[in-house]
Amino acid sequence: MSEQNETSIEKRTIKKVTRRIVPFIFILYIVSYLDRANIGYAALDMNVELGITSEVFGFISGIFFIGYFLFEVPSNILLQRYGSRVWITRILITWGAVSVATAFAQDAFHLYIIRFLLGVAEAGFFPGIILYLNSWFRKKELATTIAMFMTAIPVSYIIGGPLSTWIMDNIGWFGISGWRWMFILEGAPAVILGIITYFYLTNKPEEAKWLSKEEKTWLIEELRKDRKENVGKKGIQDKDHKKALTDKKVWHLAIIYFVYISGSLGVGYWMPQIIKELSDFLSNTQIGLISTIPFIVATIAMNYWAVRSDRTGERKMHSAIPLMIGALALIGAGLASNPFISMLFITLSLAGMYCFKGPFFALPSMLLAPSTTVVGIAVINSIGNLGGFLGPYAIGILKESTGSTGAGLIFLSVMLLIGFILVLFIRKDSSHTKTISKKGMKTTL
Repeated sequence: MSEQNETSIEKRTIKKVTRRIVPFIFILYIVSYLDRANIGYAALDMNVELGITSEVFGFISGIFFIGYFLFEVPSNILLQRYGSRVWITRILITWGAVSVATAFAQDAFHLYIIRFLLGVAEAGFFPGIILYLNSWFRKKELATTIAMFMTAIPVSYIIGGPLSTWIMDNIGWFGISGWRWMFILEGAPAVILGIITYFYLTNKPEEAKWLSKEEKTWLIEELRKDRKENVGKKGIQDKDHKKALTDKKVWHLAIIYFVYISGSLGVGYWMPQIIKELSDFLSNTQIGLISTIPFIVATIAMNYWAVRSDRTGERKMHSAIPLMIGALALIGAGLASNPFISMLFITLSLAGMYCFKGPFFALPSMLLAPSTTVVGIAVINSIGNLGGFLGPYAIGILKESTGSTGAGLIFLSVMLLIGFILVLFIRKDSSHTKTISKKGMKTTL
C-alpha cells in the first residue's frame, strides 16, 4: 500500500469513527452529568421545602459516590462480559428511572437512599466509555478524543444551569414543586437514550457495518500494532483482574484522581449556592445563567489543552500544571470579598481542573498493560470518585460551622495541591515510554 493511500485511509477512517461515536457518547455523558449534578440546582428550593441543612445537603450530594464506588469495578467486569452496547443500555435505563424517582422524595432519608441508588445505577458508565474509546482509537488520538467526550461535563453545566433553574421557576403543574418536575423532565431522556443505545452502538471494529472492508481492515491492524507497541509479552499474557487491584501505579493514579474529584465536584455541586451567596437579589434562573460562565471558559480551555498534549506527546506536566492553577485560583476565590473577583477566580479554577482530564486519562494506557488497564481504569475512577463524597460534604460541614463557603474552597485548594505534587512523583521509568508513528514524535510522561 502506498504512503499516500495509507494516509487517505487513515484520515477517512478516523474521521468516520469519530463522527459515528463521539457525538453520541457526548450526548450520553451530558445527560449522565446533568442527572447527577442537578441536585445542586434543586437545593435552591428543595433544601427549604424539606428542611435540609448545609451539612445534610453535602452528605446527600456525596453519597452518590459511595454507591458508585462499591459497584464500579463489578459493573466494568460485567460490561466486558455482556459487551458495551448491552451494558451501557442497562446503565442508562436504570439511572434514568432512579433520577425520576428523586422527584418523589419527602425527606432527607429518602434522598440518601435515592442518591445512593443513583450511584449504583450509573457505576461503570464512565470507565466503560473510556474502555470503549480504547477499542476504537489509537493512543496518539486518545487524549483529544477523551477531551471531546469529557467536554460534555462542562457543557452539561452550561445547559443544565439555565434549564434546571428555568424549570424550577416556571413549571409547577398539578401543584407539584418545580424542583420535583426538574428531576422528572431531566431523568426521562436517559431512559429514551438507553433504548436508542442498544440499536446504535457497535461493540468493536470487527462488527462495524458502517465501515468499508478496507477501512475496517486498516483500523483493526492499526489498533493491533498500537497495543503491541505499548506492552511487552508479560503484559499481554497477564489476564488476572486482581493484578489491577494491587498495582502501585493504579493506586497512585487513583489517589490523584481522588483529590482532583474532591475539588472539581465540590465546586460543581455547590456552585449555585456559592453564586447565591454573592447576591440576595438573584432569581434561580439568573443563578443558572451566571453559573454557565465558568463552564464555557472551561470547555474552551480543556479542548485546547488536550490538543496541545497530543501535539507535544507530553502527559505528565499537562496533568500537573492545571491542578496547580486550579488550587491557587480556589485560594483566591475563598479569600476574595468582591463577588466579581470571586467569580473570576472560580472560573480560572474550573478551567484548570477541566484541563487536567484529557491528559490524565491518557496516562493509564501508557502506564498499564492492557489486561490491567481494563480493570485499572475502573479502579482509578471508582476510588477517585470517592472524592465526590469528600468535596461536597466538606464544604457542607465548613459552611455549617463558618456560615460561608470560603473555608470549604480553601480546603479544596489544598486537595488540588496534593494532587499536583502526586502527579510530579509519577515515575518516568514505569511509563513504558514509546515512539508513535507521527512525525517521529514520542509519547512521554
